[in-house]
Amino acid sequence: MPDQVAYTAAAAVGFSSASDNELPGAIVYPYSSPAEENEPASGHGSRGNGRPARKSRTATAEQVLRSFNTWAFKREQPSDPKLMLQTVAAALERGAPISFVLYWGKGARDRGDEPEQQCLDYLGAMSARVREVYKPGAKIKLLFTDTHAELNGHSRQNIRRYFDDIKSIAEPRGFETCWLGQLVKAAGNLATAAPLDEVVPAETLVSLVASAQKWYRGSASAREGALTYLRMNLVEQRVVERAFPSSIFVTFNGSKMRCLFPKQLPIFYMYSLRRGMSVKPWFLPAAAEKLDTGTDQAKPLPPNAA
Repeated sequence: MPDQVAYTAAAAVGFSSASDNELPGAIVYPYSSPAEENEPASGHGSRGNGRPARKSRTATAEQVLRSFNTWAFKREQPSDPKLMLQTVAAALERGAPISFVLYWGKGARDRGDEPEQQCLDYLGAMSARVREVYKPGAKIKLLFTDTHAELNGHSRQNIRRYFDDIKSIAEPRGFETCWLGQLVKAAGNLATAAPLDEVVPAETLVSLVASAQKWYRGSASAREGALTYLRMNLVEQRVVERAFPSSIFVTFNGSKMRCLFPKQLPIFYMYSLRRGMSVKPWFLPAAAEKLDTGTDQAKPLPPNAA
């Protein structure tokens, strides 16, 4: 099998390469701990208790990046550490939260359960790490991939039920949500303005076909379903990078799937529920506590294996 296969997506739009400007210098942002902020000011550089006030600490872009770019969360190195640092530095310069976006899919279940809750809590832990060193913290948005779920043969009613349920779990935890299909529709011709010859690694196509054999329930063959999925991603990646140009794109996939994700955004390859586990939560059974998580393909353990 050749190392790469050429794939033409006539519906996809071209893009310009990411900026290769010189890496910015350290950007510092004043930071005070919550305890310090809640203490009343009494003038002349002292606290309400008469002791001298602490000087505000500062966070550099490098420190903020290190707060989440650790093996506690990442499954491998980011796609472009330099671009990721630039993205963090730009947020610090604006005094804005560090913006993360990620796809959230749908499996066989129509309700969120323990796997989804664990995943959201894990994402929340990463966000808390950022907030520890940078007061504005992080902003995480889930992009519900209704387009992929419909391609896989799920009914619109079940898609709506599942994503509405995830929204009800995610928003109280401070996450934002939106529907990928709505983003694509709103982009209109901007998303499909020009054809693009895309070179896709052969191993990526093989992986997509294998995945389609597991999850695709449409009327076409698994290979045709995989090619349609690939074509959709080549369009959607450009919609996402235009809608969230200052964001870091998070994925539970590895770098072998890099060609599916926004070209102009830095990609953070992350574990899903905890360190060492990369299975997407929507593909896990509701009883997630008895899983063999030694590989990326979780398998239920026999009842006597607990």
